[in-house]
Amino acid sequence: MINTRWDLILVGAGLANGLIAWRLRQCQPALNVLLIEAGPTPGGNHTWSFHHGDISAAQHAWLDPLVAHRWADYDVFFPERTRTVAGGYTSVTSERFAEIISRALGDHLVTQTPISQLTPTSVTLEDGRTFEAGAVIDGRGYQPSPHLTVGLQAFLGQQWQLKHPHGLTRPRLMDATVDQQGGYRFVYTLPLSATSLLIEDTHYIDRATLDRDRARLNIAHYAKAQGWALGTLQREEQGNLPITLTGNHEAFWQAAQGRPQSGLRGGLFHPTTGYSLPLAVSLADMIAAQSYFTPESLYRLIRGYAAQCWRRQRFFRMLNRMLFLAGPDDKRWQVMQRFYGLNDGLIARFYAGRLTLADQARILTGKPPVPVREALQAVLKQTPRLRAFHDE
Repeated sequence: MINTRWDLILVGAGLANGLIAWRLRQCQPALNVLLIEAGPTPGGNHTWSFHHGDISAAQHAWLDPLVAHRWADYDVFFPERTRTVAGGYTSVTSERFAEIISRALGDHLVTQTPISQLTPTSVTLEDGRTFEAGAVIDGRGYQPSPHLTVGLQAFLGQQWQLKHPHGLTRPRLMDATVDQQGGYRFVYTLPLSATSLLIEDTHYIDRATLDRDRARLNIAHYAKAQGWALGTLQREEQGNLPITLTGNHEAFWQAAQGRPQSGLRGGLFHPTTGYSLPLAVSLADMIAAQSYFTPESLYRLIRGYAAQCWRRQRFFRMLNRMLFLAGPDDKRWQVMQRFYGLNDGLIARFYAGRLTLADQARILTGKPPVPVREALQAVLKQTPRLRAFHDE
Protein backbone atom coordinates (compact mmCIF):
# COMPACT_ATOMS: atom_id res chain seq x y z
CA MET A 1 0.00 0.00 0.00
CA ILE A 2 1.72 3.17 -1.23
CA ASN A 3 -0.92 5.88 -1.06
CA THR A 4 -1.25 8.05 2.01
CA ARG A 5 -4.07 10.17 0.55
CA TRP A 6 -7.50 8.63 -0.06
CA ASP A 7 -10.96 9.74 -1.17
CA LEU A 8 -12.50 7.78 1.71
CA ILE A 9 -11.11 5.76 4.60
CA LEU A 10 -13.35 3.25 6.38
CA VAL A 11 -12.09 2.33 9.85
CA GLY A 12 -13.28 -1.08 11.00
CA ALA A 13 -13.96 -3.80 8.43
CA GLY A 14 -17.12 -5.11 10.02
CA LEU A 15 -20.43 -5.61 8.27
CA ALA A 16 -21.38 -1.96 7.68
CA ASN A 17 -18.02 -0.67 6.43
CA GLY A 18 -17.35 -3.84 4.47
CA LEU A 19 -20.64 -3.41 2.61
CA ILE A 20 -19.92 0.29 1.99
CA ALA A 21 -16.49 -0.52 0.54
CA TRP A 22 -17.84 -3.34 -1.61
CA ARG A 23 -20.79 -1.30 -2.91
CA LEU A 24 -18.49 1.62 -3.77
CA ARG A 25 -16.23 -0.78 -5.65
CA GLN A 26 -19.28 -1.90 -7.65
CA CYS A 27 -20.72 1.57 -8.30
CA GLN A 28 -17.64 3.83 -8.33
CA PRO A 29 -14.59 1.63 -9.04
CA ALA A 30 -12.34 4.63 -9.71
CA LEU A 31 -12.83 5.95 -6.19
CA ASN A 32 -9.76 5.62 -3.96
CA VAL A 33 -11.16 3.84 -0.88
CA LEU A 34 -9.18 2.27 1.97
CA LEU A 35 -10.67 -0.22 4.45
CA ILE A 36 -8.69 -0.67 7.68
CA GLU A 37 -9.23 -3.54 10.14
CA ALA A 38 -7.45 -4.12 13.46
CA GLY A 39 -8.17 -7.87 13.37
CA PRO A 40 -6.84 -10.56 11.04
CA THR A 41 -9.78 -10.61 8.60
CA PRO A 42 -12.72 -8.43 7.54
CA GLY A 43 -15.96 -9.43 9.21
CA GLY A 44 -14.39 -10.95 12.29
CA ASN A 45 -16.17 -14.07 13.50
CA HIS A 46 -19.90 -13.60 13.02
CA THR A 47 -23.02 -14.88 11.30
CA TRP A 48 -25.41 -12.19 10.04
CA SER A 49 -28.95 -13.27 9.22
CA PHE A 50 -31.99 -11.48 7.85
CA HIS A 51 -35.49 -12.12 6.55
CA HIS A 52 -36.22 -12.02 2.83
CA GLY A 53 -38.55 -9.01 3.11
CA ASP A 54 -36.02 -6.94 5.04
CA ILE A 55 -34.36 -5.66 1.85
CA SER A 56 -35.50 -4.87 -1.69
CA ALA A 57 -35.13 -7.05 -4.79
CA ALA A 58 -32.38 -4.76 -6.09
CA GLN A 59 -30.52 -5.07 -2.80
CA HIS A 60 -30.88 -8.86 -2.86
CA ALA A 61 -29.26 -8.83 -6.30
CA TRP A 62 -26.05 -7.07 -5.28
CA LEU A 63 -25.83 -8.75 -1.87
CA ASP A 64 -26.37 -12.26 -3.21
CA PRO A 65 -22.66 -13.24 -3.64
CA LEU A 66 -22.24 -12.83 0.13
CA VAL A 67 -25.08 -15.21 1.00
CA ALA A 68 -23.90 -18.57 2.29
CA HIS A 69 -27.21 -20.15 3.38
CA ARG A 70 -30.91 -19.62 2.71
CA TRP A 71 -34.13 -21.31 3.76
CA ALA A 72 -37.79 -20.94 2.77
CA ASP A 73 -39.20 -20.74 6.32
CA TYR A 74 -38.32 -21.19 9.98
CA ASP A 75 -39.66 -22.63 13.23
CA VAL A 76 -40.35 -21.12 16.66
CA PHE A 77 -41.05 -23.03 19.87
CA PHE A 78 -42.67 -21.71 23.05
CA PRO A 79 -44.23 -23.49 26.03
CA GLU A 80 -47.72 -23.00 24.60
CA ARG A 81 -47.06 -22.44 20.90
CA THR A 82 -45.08 -24.16 18.13
CA ARG A 83 -45.18 -22.71 14.65
CA THR A 84 -43.54 -22.75 11.23
CA VAL A 85 -43.40 -19.21 9.85
CA ALA A 86 -43.42 -18.68 6.09
CA GLY A 87 -40.94 -16.32 4.48
CA GLY A 88 -37.32 -16.67 3.42
CA TYR A 89 -34.48 -16.53 5.91
CA THR A 90 -30.89 -15.92 4.85
CA SER A 91 -27.44 -15.95 6.44
CA VAL A 92 -24.12 -14.33 5.55
CA THR A 93 -21.10 -15.96 7.20
CA SER A 94 -17.97 -14.06 8.11
CA GLU A 95 -15.96 -16.61 6.16
CA ARG A 96 -17.85 -15.85 2.92
CA PHE A 97 -17.81 -12.13 3.75
CA ALA A 98 -14.02 -12.11 4.22
CA GLU A 99 -13.46 -14.03 0.99
CA ILE A 100 -15.58 -11.71 -1.17
CA ILE A 101 -14.48 -8.43 0.40
CA SER A 102 -10.79 -9.36 0.35
CA ARG A 103 -10.90 -10.38 -3.30
CA ALA A 104 -12.81 -7.26 -4.34
CA LEU A 105 -10.63 -4.74 -2.50
CA GLY A 106 -7.19 -6.25 -2.90
CA ASP A 107 -4.53 -3.94 -1.45
CA HIS A 108 -7.22 -1.38 -0.59
CA LEU A 109 -7.92 -3.57 2.44
CA VAL A 110 -5.39 -3.71 5.26
CA THR A 111 -5.84 -6.00 8.26
CA GLN A 112 -4.03 -6.44 11.58
CA THR A 113 -3.60 -2.66 11.52
CA PRO A 114 -4.77 -1.04 14.77
CA ILE A 115 -5.12 2.72 14.84
CA SER A 116 -4.19 5.18 17.57
CA GLN A 117 -6.17 8.24 16.43
CA LEU A 118 -9.08 9.06 14.14
CA THR A 119 -10.29 12.45 12.91
CA PRO A 120 -12.95 13.26 10.30
CA THR A 121 -10.18 13.50 7.65
CA SER A 122 -7.25 11.38 8.90
CA VAL A 123 -6.25 8.11 10.50
CA THR A 124 -3.06 7.57 12.49
CA LEU A 125 -1.89 3.99 12.87
CA GLU A 126 -0.20 2.63 15.97
CA ASP A 127 3.05 2.34 13.98
CA GLY A 128 3.00 6.11 13.52
CA ARG A 129 1.90 6.35 9.89
CA THR A 130 -0.87 8.84 9.10
CA PHE A 131 -3.26 8.60 6.16
CA GLU A 132 -5.24 11.60 4.95
CA ALA A 133 -8.65 11.31 3.31
CA GLY A 134 -11.47 13.39 1.92
CA ALA A 135 -13.50 11.80 4.74
CA VAL A 136 -13.27 9.03 7.33
CA ILE A 137 -16.15 6.80 8.46
CA ASP A 138 -15.88 5.15 11.88
CA GLY A 139 -17.43 1.68 11.86
CA ARG A 140 -15.67 0.04 14.78
CA GLY A 141 -18.76 -1.50 16.31
CA TYR A 142 -21.15 -0.64 19.12
CA GLN A 143 -19.92 1.68 21.83
CA PRO A 144 -22.03 2.22 24.98
CA SER A 145 -23.42 5.73 25.17
CA PRO A 146 -24.86 7.72 28.10
CA HIS A 147 -27.49 8.93 25.62
CA LEU A 148 -28.94 5.46 24.89
CA THR A 149 -30.61 3.18 27.41
CA VAL A 150 -30.29 -0.40 26.21
CA GLY A 151 -30.74 -3.99 27.24
CA LEU A 152 -28.74 -6.67 25.51
CA GLN A 153 -29.23 -9.73 23.39
CA ALA A 154 -26.24 -11.68 24.66
CA PHE A 155 -25.31 -14.92 22.92
CA LEU A 156 -22.69 -17.58 22.53
CA GLY A 157 -22.85 -19.77 19.45
CA GLN A 158 -21.00 -22.91 18.48
CA GLN A 159 -20.78 -24.48 15.03
CA TRP A 160 -20.62 -28.25 15.33
CA GLN A 161 -19.93 -31.05 12.91
CA LEU A 162 -22.20 -33.81 14.18
CA LYS A 163 -21.48 -37.51 14.17
CA HIS A 164 -24.83 -38.19 12.49
CA PRO A 165 -27.37 -36.14 10.45
CA HIS A 166 -29.49 -33.81 12.58
CA GLY A 167 -32.67 -34.06 10.50
CA LEU A 168 -33.51 -30.33 10.49
CA THR A 169 -34.77 -28.79 7.26
CA ARG A 170 -35.18 -25.19 8.48
CA PRO A 171 -33.77 -22.88 11.16
CA ARG A 172 -35.11 -22.76 14.67
CA LEU A 173 -35.17 -19.02 15.25
CA MET A 174 -36.38 -19.35 18.81
CA ASP A 175 -36.76 -22.36 21.05
CA ALA A 176 -37.92 -20.77 24.29
CA THR A 177 -39.07 -24.03 25.84
CA VAL A 178 -35.70 -24.18 27.61
CA ASP A 179 -35.04 -23.10 31.21
CA GLN A 180 -35.16 -19.29 31.21
CA GLN A 181 -32.31 -18.86 33.73
CA GLY A 182 -33.44 -15.47 35.01
CA GLY A 183 -34.37 -13.69 31.77
CA TYR A 184 -35.75 -14.30 28.28
CA ARG A 185 -33.65 -17.19 26.97
CA PHE A 186 -33.94 -19.19 23.78
CA VAL A 187 -31.80 -21.45 21.62
CA TYR A 188 -31.24 -20.41 18.00
CA THR A 189 -30.21 -23.14 15.54
CA LEU A 190 -29.15 -22.94 11.89
CA PRO A 191 -28.79 -26.17 9.85
CA LEU A 192 -25.75 -25.42 7.68
CA SER A 193 -25.54 -28.88 6.12
CA ALA A 194 -26.97 -32.32 6.81
CA THR A 195 -24.46 -32.82 9.63
CA SER A 196 -23.44 -29.27 10.58
CA LEU A 197 -25.29 -26.96 12.98
CA LEU A 198 -24.80 -23.49 14.41
CA ILE A 199 -26.33 -23.60 17.90
CA GLU A 200 -26.60 -20.34 19.86
CA ASP A 201 -27.56 -19.91 23.49
CA THR A 202 -29.27 -16.50 23.54
CA HIS A 203 -30.38 -14.32 26.46
CA TYR A 204 -32.20 -10.97 26.62
CA ILE A 205 -30.57 -9.54 29.73
CA ASP A 206 -30.02 -6.16 31.37
CA ARG A 207 -26.22 -6.32 31.47
CA ALA A 208 -23.34 -8.00 29.62
CA THR A 209 -23.19 -10.74 32.24
CA LEU A 210 -23.53 -13.89 30.12
CA ASP A 211 -21.57 -16.74 31.69
CA ARG A 212 -19.71 -18.27 28.74
CA ASP A 213 -19.01 -21.60 30.42
CA ARG A 214 -22.64 -21.95 31.39
CA ALA A 215 -23.69 -21.08 27.83
CA ARG A 216 -21.42 -23.84 26.51
CA LEU A 217 -23.00 -26.29 28.92
CA ASN A 218 -26.45 -25.09 27.83
CA ILE A 219 -25.57 -25.86 24.21
CA ALA A 220 -24.26 -29.31 25.11
CA HIS A 221 -27.39 -30.11 27.14
CA TYR A 222 -29.68 -28.83 24.38
CA ALA A 223 -27.92 -30.93 21.74
CA LYS A 224 -28.18 -34.02 23.93
CA ALA A 225 -31.89 -33.39 24.53
CA GLN A 226 -32.44 -33.18 20.75
CA GLY A 227 -30.54 -36.42 20.16
CA TRP A 228 -27.68 -34.71 18.31
CA ALA A 229 -24.30 -36.38 18.81
CA LEU A 230 -21.73 -33.57 18.87
CA GLY A 231 -18.56 -34.37 16.98
CA THR A 232 -16.09 -31.61 16.10
CA LEU A 233 -16.37 -28.02 17.27
CA GLN A 234 -15.64 -25.97 14.14
CA ARG A 235 -15.83 -22.48 15.59
CA GLU A 236 -17.37 -20.36 18.34
CA GLU A 237 -18.82 -16.85 18.19
CA GLN A 238 -20.24 -14.55 20.82
CA GLY A 239 -21.70 -11.08 21.06
CA ASN A 240 -23.86 -8.55 22.86
CA LEU A 241 -26.38 -6.86 20.58
CA PRO A 242 -27.95 -3.63 21.91
CA ILE A 243 -31.73 -3.59 22.41
CA THR A 244 -32.90 0.03 22.69
CA LEU A 245 -35.32 0.99 25.47
CA THR A 246 -35.15 4.79 25.19
CA GLY A 247 -32.64 7.55 24.58
CA ASN A 248 -31.76 11.00 23.30
CA HIS A 249 -30.89 10.50 19.66
CA GLU A 250 -29.94 14.14 19.11
CA ALA A 251 -27.40 14.02 21.95
CA PHE A 252 -26.12 10.64 20.75
CA TRP A 253 -25.13 12.11 17.39
CA GLN A 254 -23.87 15.38 18.84
CA ALA A 255 -21.38 13.30 20.83
CA ALA A 256 -19.87 12.12 17.54
CA GLN A 257 -18.55 15.68 17.08
CA GLY A 258 -18.97 15.67 13.32
CA ARG A 259 -17.43 12.24 12.74
CA PRO A 260 -19.42 10.08 10.30
CA GLN A 261 -20.30 6.74 11.95
CA SER A 262 -21.72 3.58 10.43
CA GLY A 263 -23.38 0.37 11.60
CA LEU A 264 -23.79 -0.26 15.31
CA ARG A 265 -21.42 2.66 15.99
CA GLY A 266 -24.02 4.96 14.46
CA GLY A 267 -26.98 3.31 16.20
CA LEU A 268 -28.13 1.66 12.96
CA PHE A 269 -29.72 -1.59 14.09
CA HIS A 270 -33.17 -3.05 14.63
CA PRO A 271 -34.09 -1.92 18.15
CA THR A 272 -35.72 -5.21 19.19
CA THR A 273 -33.70 -7.90 17.43
CA GLY A 274 -30.33 -6.16 17.18
CA TYR A 275 -30.14 -7.20 13.50
CA SER A 276 -28.06 -4.68 11.56
CA LEU A 277 -27.68 -6.07 8.03
CA PRO A 278 -30.78 -4.48 6.42
CA LEU A 279 -29.85 -0.98 7.62
CA ALA A 280 -26.20 -1.55 6.63
CA VAL A 281 -27.32 -2.51 3.11
CA SER A 282 -29.45 0.63 2.78
CA LEU A 283 -26.64 2.83 4.09
CA ALA A 284 -24.19 1.31 1.60
CA ASP A 285 -26.59 2.12 -1.23
CA MET A 286 -27.00 5.70 -0.01
CA ILE A 287 -23.26 6.32 0.27
CA ALA A 288 -22.53 4.67 -3.09
CA ALA A 289 -24.96 7.14 -4.70
CA GLN A 290 -22.94 10.18 -3.52
CA SER A 291 -20.78 12.07 -5.99
CA TYR A 292 -18.30 13.51 -3.48
CA PHE A 293 -17.19 12.75 0.06
CA THR A 294 -16.55 15.26 2.82
CA PRO A 295 -16.96 14.76 6.57
CA GLU A 296 -19.78 17.32 6.60
CA SER A 297 -21.73 15.73 3.76
CA LEU A 298 -21.37 12.18 5.10
CA TYR A 299 -22.17 13.23 8.65
CA ARG A 300 -25.37 14.94 7.48
CA LEU A 301 -26.31 11.98 5.29
CA ILE A 302 -25.79 9.27 7.90
CA ARG A 303 -27.17 11.31 10.80
CA GLY A 304 -30.27 12.15 8.76
CA TYR A 305 -30.81 8.49 7.88
CA ALA A 306 -30.26 7.44 11.50
CA ALA A 307 -32.75 10.07 12.70
CA GLN A 308 -35.33 8.79 10.22
CA CYS A 309 -34.82 5.25 11.52
CA TRP A 310 -35.04 6.43 15.14
CA ARG A 311 -38.42 8.08 14.54
CA ARG A 312 -39.72 4.97 12.79
CA GLN A 313 -38.54 2.76 15.66
CA ARG A 314 -40.41 4.54 18.44
CA PHE A 315 -43.05 1.81 18.73
CA PHE A 316 -40.35 -0.87 18.93
CA ARG A 317 -38.65 0.90 21.84
CA MET A 318 -41.97 0.91 23.67
CA LEU A 319 -42.32 -2.84 23.12
CA ASN A 320 -38.77 -3.34 24.37
CA ARG A 321 -39.58 -1.55 27.59
CA MET A 322 -42.54 -3.86 28.10
CA LEU A 323 -40.30 -6.86 27.43
CA PHE A 324 -37.52 -5.79 29.79
CA LEU A 325 -39.36 -3.83 32.47
CA ALA A 326 -42.86 -5.26 32.88
CA GLY A 327 -43.36 -8.50 34.77
CA PRO A 328 -40.94 -11.14 36.09
CA ASP A 329 -37.72 -11.66 34.14
CA ASP A 330 -38.34 -15.38 33.64
CA LYS A 331 -41.77 -14.66 32.13
CA ARG A 332 -40.48 -12.45 29.30
CA TRP A 333 -41.04 -15.34 26.91
CA GLN A 334 -44.79 -14.76 27.18
CA VAL A 335 -44.44 -11.50 25.23
CA MET A 336 -42.76 -13.26 22.30
CA GLN A 337 -45.12 -16.24 22.47
CA ARG A 338 -48.08 -13.90 22.04
CA PHE A 339 -46.33 -12.06 19.20
CA TYR A 340 -45.86 -15.28 17.25
CA GLY A 341 -49.61 -15.84 17.34
CA LEU A 342 -50.00 -13.00 14.83
CA ASN A 343 -50.13 -13.37 11.04
CA ASP A 344 -47.12 -13.97 8.79
CA GLY A 345 -47.34 -10.58 7.07
CA LEU A 346 -47.26 -8.65 10.34
CA ILE A 347 -44.33 -10.73 11.59
CA ALA A 348 -42.42 -10.03 8.36
CA ARG A 349 -43.10 -6.28 8.64
CA PHE A 350 -41.97 -6.35 12.27
CA TYR A 351 -38.59 -7.78 11.35
CA ALA A 352 -38.30 -5.34 8.44
CA GLY A 353 -39.03 -2.45 10.83
CA ARG A 354 -42.01 -1.33 8.76
CA LEU A 355 -45.06 -1.83 10.95
CA THR A 356 -48.24 -0.10 9.86
CA LEU A 357 -50.55 1.68 12.31
CA ALA A 358 -52.93 -1.25 11.95
CA ASP A 359 -50.08 -3.62 12.83
CA GLN A 360 -49.27 -1.61 15.93
CA ALA A 361 -52.90 -1.64 17.01
CA ARG A 362 -53.08 -5.40 16.45
CA ILE A 363 -49.99 -6.02 18.57
CA LEU A 364 -51.48 -4.04 21.46
CA THR A 365 -55.00 -5.49 21.15
CA GLY A 366 -56.24 -7.72 23.95
CA LYS A 367 -54.91 -8.50 27.38
CA PRO A 368 -51.17 -7.86 27.60
CA PRO A 369 -48.98 -10.87 28.50
CA VAL A 370 -47.47 -8.83 31.34
CA PRO A 371 -49.08 -7.07 34.36
CA VAL A 372 -51.13 -4.12 33.11
CA ARG A 373 -49.84 -1.62 35.67
CA GLU A 374 -46.20 -2.51 34.98
CA ALA A 375 -46.86 -2.42 31.23
CA LEU A 376 -48.23 1.13 31.49
CA GLN A 377 -45.30 2.23 33.63
CA ALA A 378 -42.90 0.81 31.05
CA VAL A 379 -44.71 2.50 28.16
CA LEU A 380 -44.64 5.85 29.97
CA LYS A 381 -41.00 5.38 31.13
CA GLN A 382 -42.11 5.66 34.76
CA THR A 383 -40.90 2.30 36.03
CA PRO A 384 -38.20 2.56 38.72
CA ARG A 385 -36.27 -0.25 37.01
CA LEU A 386 -35.52 1.99 34.04
CA ARG A 387 -33.10 3.96 36.21
CA ALA A 388 -31.18 0.79 36.99
CA PHE A 389 -29.93 0.61 33.42
CA HIS A 390 -27.93 3.79 34.10
CA ASP A 391 -26.61 2.76 37.52
CA GLU A 392 -23.17 1.16 37.32
